[in-house]
Amino acid sequence: MRIRPALVAPAATALVLLPVATGASAAVAAPAASPAAVAVCREDAVRVTAARAATAHVVRISVTNNGGAACVVDRIPTVTFGDLDGTAQPVPPASSAPYRLPTGGSAYAAVRTFDPAAGESRTVAYLTVAGDPSHHGTRFGAAAVGSSGTIRVWEPVTTLWQPTAAKADAALPGQGRLSATVSFATSVSPDQQSR
Repeated sequence: MRIRPALVAPAATALVLLPVATGASAAVAAPAASPAAVAVCREDAVRVTAARAATAHVVRISVTNNGGAACVVDRIPTVTFGDLDGTAQPVPPASSAPYRLPTGGSAYAAVRTFDPAAGESRTVAYLTVAGDPSHHGTRFGAAAVGSSGTIRVWEPVTTLWQPTAAKADAALPGQGRLSATVSFATSVSPDQQSR
């Protein structure tokens, strides 16, 4: 797995005008509606979900802001796999930036855990999804994402957060349009999960 570079905070969230030998005081101007002006979502204020999509080796994830005010997460979902190093890489390649979630708002992404054309793979018992790299994330076992026993992983990729599940599905290269998410309860027997 490739490792995504560490999240780097924006260099400045406001423009600071410095006095030029005039003795004038410094002025600060910040755009009122910019996502950078909104706080990062608290982990206890968001709900993260993961469920199998209709396409093999694809998981649909979401993050919902259950807090009392708008907040931001990183536009790249943080998805890790068991004890493997690294995270799912963003497609298209992108750098970190804020993604605004209004109160009660959700964002969606599609994660391909394994490329069937790959000649090798690793297996893990769970994956962890976080709305923002500053969060610990929520762990989802193989059964919760529609795999029987283990999750196959090789060169995993994730879309950026999208406003709808359909846009997340369409943003995953080579997938076209995925059909509706199929959820599996943890009480489903392994022979039923492999269907």
